[in-house]
This record gives sequence, C-alpha cells and structure tokens, in this order.
Amino acid sequence: MYKNNKFTLILPTVVAVSIAVGILLGGVVFKNTPPVPRRGNLVAPGSGKLNMLLSLIENRYVDTVSMDSITEKTIPFILEELDPHSVYVPAKDMAQMNESLDGEFDGIGVMFNMATDTVIVLNVINSGPSSKVGVLGGDRIITINDTVVAGVKMQQDEVMKRLRGPRGSKVKLGIQRVGVKDLVPITVTRGVIPIYCINAAYMIGPETGYIVFAQFSRNAHKELMDAVDRLKAQGMKKLILDIRSNPGGFLDQAIEIANEFLPARKMIVYTVERGGEQSRQYSNGKGRLQDIELAVLVDEGSASSSEILAGALQDNDRGTIIGRRTFGKGLVQEQIPFPDGSAVRLTIARYYTPSGRSIQKPYDKGSEDYNNDLMNRYEHNEMFSADSIHFADSLKYFTAGGRTVYGGGGIMPDRFVPADTTDITPYLREVTGRNILYRFTIEYADRHRNELNRITTLPELDAFFAKDPGLLSEFIRYAARAGVAPKPSQIERSKAIILSQIKAYVGRNTPLEDNAFYHALQGIDSTVQQALKEMSAPKAEQALNTAEHE
Repeated sequence: MYKNNKFTLILPTVVAVSIAVGILLGGVVFKNTPPVPRRGNLVAPGSGKLNMLLSLIENRYVDTVSMDSITEKTIPFILEELDPHSVYVPAKDMAQMNESLDGEFDGIGVMFNMATDTVIVLNVINSGPSSKVGVLGGDRIITINDTVVAGVKMQQDEVMKRLRGPRGSKVKLGIQRVGVKDLVPITVTRGVIPIYCINAAYMIGPETGYIVFAQFSRNAHKELMDAVDRLKAQGMKKLILDIRSNPGGFLDQAIEIANEFLPARKMIVYTVERGGEQSRQYSNGKGRLQDIELAVLVDEGSASSSEILAGALQDNDRGTIIGRRTFGKGLVQEQIPFPDGSAVRLTIARYYTPSGRSIQKPYDKGSEDYNNDLMNRYEHNEMFSADSIHFADSLKYFTAGGRTVYGGGGIMPDRFVPADTTDITPYLREVTGRNILYRFTIEYADRHRNELNRITTLPELDAFFAKDPGLLSEFIRYAARAGVAPKPSQIERSKAIILSQIKAYVGRNTPLEDNAFYHALQGIDSTVQQALKEMSAPKAEQALNTAEHE
C-alpha cells in the first residue's frame, strides 16, 4: 500500500487541478445487473447505421482488423457525448478501479513510500502477511523476486505490480535493515489487505472527536460507527467529521450514515430517473448520533456521496458545514458489466437534496470546460473569498429551518474558510518541492526508530518531540547541505508549517500512523481550527452566528 505525500491540508490550491481528474469515477451506485450481450443488435433509434458499419468492417474491409480493438476505442467516444461521469472501464482496469470501493486487495500488507528512489517501509499492517514474517518499519526493499528495484528509478506502479498478486502466492524480498550488513531474505505469502475508509480517528479535545473519512466504500457505515464507538468510549460528545477530498462511493452508505444523525421521518435524498420515477429516502429514527454536536468539513474535493451527506445534514439544519464549496456532482452511476470483464458506468439518475437542490454543476460546455472548473474557481479567487461566489436567485432553496441555501454547483458551506497560503514562502516551496523535507524525516525516523516504535498515544508523541527543541535548526542545516541556503525571514514565516510537516511525517512512522499525521497538522489547519471554535461556542452564540450568516 503506497501513501502519497499529503499536502492537501496545507497547499490546497496546488492540487486543485488534479482533483478533477481523479474524481470523475466517484459516486457510482452498484446494482446486480446482468451482463450486456456483446455487439448484439442495437435497438436504439439511429443505431442501425452503427451496426451496419461494424458489420461491413468485419465482413468486407480489405484488411483483417481486430473488431475488439475497434470496439474498445469507439465506446469511450460514444460515452463522451453523454456526461462527464458516464465512462467505460476496460477489463484490465476493473480490479484496480473497484479496489477502493470493495475495500480490499491482495498484497503483502506494508505502507511504503518511494520518495528517495527506494521502497521505504513506513509501517507494517498488524497481523498482515508482512508482519507475520518479520518485515519491520524502516526496512528498505532492495529486491523483489531477485530483481533490483532500488536506485533504478522504477516507477511506483511497477513496484506495486511486483508486490501485489493473487492471495496465497509468494514473493521473495531482499531487505536492507539498519545494523545488518547483508540483505535480509524474507518470503511473504500474499493475503487480503483491507482498504479503510477512515484515515484517522482520535480525540482532538476533551469532549471532541475528529474523524478523517476518506471514501464511501462497501463498509463505510460500519467503519465509521466502529470509530465513533471507540471515541465515545473516550468521552466524545462532539464530532468533527472531515470529508474533505472524499470523492464519494456508494450511495447507500451515504444514506445509512446520514440516518445516524437525523431524527425520524427526515428526507435524506431523492433520485429522479429518466422517466421521472423518483426514489425518496427518509431517516428511520434509529440513528445513534442524533444528539451529538456535529461539524462537517468539506472542500472542492468533496464529491458525490460526500455531497449527499453534507446536503442532507445542511438541509435538515443538522450540524454545521465548514470549509469551501464542494465539487458539484449530482449524478448517479450504475456499473453494468460486459461478458469480457469490462464495464460501463452509466449515469442513470440525478439526485436532489431534501430542499430540492440539484448540486450538479453545468457540463453543457464540454468535458474540457468541466474538468477545468476547479482551476477556474482558483483563478476567480473563489478559494480565498466567499464574496467571489455568486448564485442566481433561481437557484435559491430553503432548509427545514428556513435558512437560504443554493443549488447549481456543489454545497456551499455554512462557514466559509479560505485556503491559507499566507505562510507558504519560496523557501518552503523549495524544501518540499525538492523532497528535502521528506528525506529529512525518513533519516530522522531511522535514527529514532526504537523510540518511535514504542509510542502508542498522542501525548507520548508530543512528549517525544518536546525533548528535541533543536528539531528546526537540525532541519535547516540538513537543507543547507542539500543545497537550500537558509533564508531567516522566510523560515520564521514558514516555521509552523515546516515543524508541523516534519512531525506529521515522523509521526506516521509510529504505530499511531495517520492519527499522528493529522494530529501534527491540526494546529495549522484553519478549517479544523474553525470547527473547534464552533464546538467551543455556547449554543446561543452558534445560533446567532447562523442568523448572521443568513
């Protein structure tokens, strides 16, 4: 399992363009659909010409051609004429495309990074295949099945392909370990590796829990409630649910989760299909979180099922939505398989929030304009100022409590929090852009590996860093040796970000994993800080803030 460097909390605008591409497949709805006959006679009006052409090519074209290849290339062009979220998934890509939604894959069970052109094991999944045979955090994977993968600039995808394989199969690793001269040979039997929806779940305050919720896969509702139960046992009475950059997933999971927060007979969402047939979903009154104080964090990467959840809560005046306007995906897909293992994810319905809002942003100007939407928001200053966002009166709707909300392109939060780039200096860009900061954290973690492996609570992690007041100075010297000269005024300005990132990446090397990562970043995360402020305000003051927002 590969973990990317996460700058989304600190440099949100840098990743805005890439979000649009990755998000297009979010929010599918799977149903038990029979396979579609392959190249059978089409019955749609105008399809006779297409069938005739395919038949002519197959039977009379002068050269022998692969009809399968022609079909594979033609289907995407047809779907492009529909909407941005109706897509074709070739058979070779199906397994990878479904992994995050299915919640598992077959592999060896390590969290690794390749930032230094070497596979560095950050952590080993407890009770996973690698932990059972002695792979340790800090190990470097030098060879895979006798092929050298370190220092040869092998692509991440190629490394993952070599590490993954059918459950029960074996892979031989050559491990470089601190204190051991020769490579350590370890053979791992691949097994089922879970992909979790919850990135982090910990107590961020005496009564406040914080959950980073990454996707709506098959087990999303169960995972979320398990995390809630753990935090409740630690005294949680308030919850900050972070669904920023959550691209969506299964519709039913969003409905089940919304149900936990709402009293009986509250609409959660309704869908409208081609013939006008509607399906309405209501809360059943059995939710276990109806009385918990709630804040939901969103941004431009929150899409599909994330928007269903945020819209259901907002329209029912349940909790406070905090952050920036969401992506704007209000279309529902169904995955329909073909006999060869490929599939089409076809838009079959539009969904609407309880107030009647469609939050689907326009796509009538074509895919290029649609995919550039987030960059256009950035260029029009929307990431930094709520005043730059304008909604037509025709898109005005009202929540159950009479508050004004708008449709037409995403969920506008109750509390807007601009992207904060104030302290991002050229020095910070250089040490992060050249990966110097991350390389420093790897070396630092190696030197303190034994101590880090013993840290099991966030207070212990804080105490560990408190014992090293010279951490920033050590990093500055390291960066200078790597060719980035100190710039005192810029360092002072970016000091909080630099230290937070160092602690986040080092903390991820402890058994706390991403709990440590997000804990280290929360102090410089303005959206989280706004949520904590909301949670600490008296009820009367919160009500006043809501009225002023109107």
